Amino acid sequence: MTMAAAFDPARLDWNLLRAFVAVVEQGSLTRAAHHLGTSQPTLSRQIAALESAAGVPLFERTARRLVPSAQARAMAEPAARMLAAAQACAQAAAAPAEQLAGTVRLTASEVVSAHVLPPMLVKLAQAHPEIQVELVASDALDNLLEREADIAVRMVQPTQGAVITRHLADWPLAFYAHRDLLAAAGGAITLPRLDQVRKIGFDQSTLMIEGFRRAGFQIDRRYFAFRCDSQLVNFEALRAGVGVGIAIAHLGDAQPQLVRVLPELAAPVLPVLPVWLTAHRELHHNRRLRTVFDFLAAALKRWPKATH
Repeated sequence: MTMAAAFDPARLDWNLLRAFVAVVEQGSLTRAAHHLGTSQPTLSRQIAALESAAGVPLFERTARRLVPSAQARAMAEPAARMLAAAQACAQAAAAPAEQLAGTVRLTASEVVSAHVLPPMLVKLAQAHPEIQVELVASDALDNLLEREADIAVRMVQPTQGAVITRHLADWPLAFYAHRDLLAAAGGAITLPRLDQVRKIGFDQSTLMIEGFRRAGFQIDRRYFAFRCDSQLVNFEALRAGVGVGIAIAHLGDAQPQLVRVLPELAAPVLPVLPVWLTAHRELHHNRRLRTVFDFLAAALKRWPKATH
């Protein structure tokens, strides 16, 4: 079956394209519907309508996810660019590019949003009170091309070609334990006795398991007595004394109740977190975005000194 000759995306209801891009990126109707703030039946009807207009099935339905067809993979990037262009057009019509007053939408991980950015945003507000900020606290990699955010702080290098990105710093990770947990363990937590203390890990993610296995620990998820895929929840659990866990070293060192432990295990298990600041190419022409981007770039590069 080939794509219908009359298929013209420019004449479609663009909600169908938005639904399509969301399903490709999220991998399931449930996650895509939650992401767009719509219902799963509505999203399913939109995908069916797009497939009818295109004249080809765009997804293979499996038990756990929707797998994009070859046609869908070929369409995904152009569709995202169309949506981004439409959003940019709307922004250009709404406010002059050189106007500083207005809103900038940021996205960052939950931990960075909760514990790193707020002091920086205080200083931004003091310097530029006319700029309003929307902060999307999420560990998902939001799509700047579709303008889910104007600026993103990420710990992975962006792969999208139509964005501006800058590598600012590398943040080390370290193992920590609450002082009370350390005292209960006899004042020290060592590798030979690591099995005797509770550990904090991920639930579905295998990143920590893979790190431990690289260091020679043949473990599974049951090795961690407390498991959660939210890094923010894990950090709060670490601060409460639930178990030994991992934190950004600058952040962990600033917690008076936490003590670094297991330094000999850090290098083989823990990666360094590269900090990337990313923005849409409109940054070149939008004074407000450029102001916030440059401010955050300087602050993140100097963190934690930038917050004192």
